[in-house]
Amino acid sequence: MKIVELNIKVPDESYDEFLSYLNSLPVKMILFGLRFAHKRYTAETGGYLFPGRKSIIKKETDMLSKEQAQWRLNNWKKMINNYREKGYSYPTISRIKKKIENIVIN
Repeated sequence: MKIVELNIKVPDESYDEFLSYLNSLPVKMILFGLRFAHKRYTAETGGYLFPGRKSIIKKETDMLSKEQAQWRLNNWKKMINNYREKGYSYPTISRIKKKIENIVIN
């Protein structure tokens, strides 16, 4: 086993929180978190971090009126083609349809 000494500049308001994480978490969990953070940071800076399914569904449905939602349901085959062109998967398209149906019902 080796001892690691770190020289990291941490803002004063985050210092106590940072130390508590290092002291309370096992090394395995710290490495897991660092790997995750590194991969996410690389993806964000590289420009290839894609939004999650929930944000896609919200983007497509949150601003719809009942009339717009009804039109989309009436023209669903066109909408499927549109969503496939955007690269959405079929499960995502299915969830969008469910949300649109809820808008029409309510």
